[in-house]
Amino acid sequence: MIKLIDLTKVYKGFCAVDEINIDVKAGAIFGFLGPNGAGKTTTIKMMAGIIKPTSGQIIINGMNLAEKPSAVKQYVGFIPDRPFLYEKLTGFEFLLLIAGLYRLDHTPLFDHRISELLELFDLSHWKDELIESYSHGMKQRLVMCASLLHRPGVLIVDEPMVGLDPRAARLVKGIFKEQASNGTTIFMSTHSLEVAQEICDEIAIIQTGQIVAKGTSEALRRMAGVDGDLEHTFLKLTEGKRLGHEKFLSAH
Repeated sequence: MIKLIDLTKVYKGFCAVDEINIDVKAGAIFGFLGPNGAGKTTTIKMMAGIIKPTSGQIIINGMNLAEKPSAVKQYVGFIPDRPFLYEKLTGFEFLLLIAGLYRLDHTPLFDHRISELLELFDLSHWKDELIESYSHGMKQRLVMCASLLHRPGVLIVDEPMVGLDPRAARLVKGIFKEQASNGTTIFMSTHSLEVAQEICDEIAIIQTGQIVAKGTSEALRRMAGVDGDLEHTFLKLTEGKRLGHEKFLSAH
């Protein structure tokens, strides 16, 4: 469903993403982990069509993003880490605006779809309030509503739990699991090892622009040679990469 092939992004001589290869099956929740500056958001932005790769390919549902950008974007839902909202609109008006961008017809049936999503994300009572009155967590949930309006086959998510209280985080995790069980493929970057361990079918760890490990939580633990939780596994795998990089620098 999602294939990243030798995906690379270079900024003025700095390689932010270095020939990464990822293959995500349909209906899977794929976790993308890494420390700050590792290349997660750059990868996400390339997948969403916001920035162009220096080289490599992004294939979604058999379509090459570089060759069919409109078709891919119509198939994908995107939840950025720092969403932009028109705060002088109500929640309902904002969703109508997004629907228009996806060329969805404004019909009573579609109004029901909006109401259904607002109910799902616990925003029904706020639909006629201006977005400027929403809390950060409510704004994040509204963006998630917008990303699901057109029933995407792939959902690309950058740090979905930031700013959510525990109740809202549980709600979102449950929604993601339900979406995946209905066939939606979810590619999610996160700092939360707990979230990754709880809901992700497979995980890739990126550091300094390179994939250092990939597999299920159990496979990663075996790779790291630890019996603890994913936090210990993550630290062991990323520490090995960092030490290897330091040895390379000291030798040159």
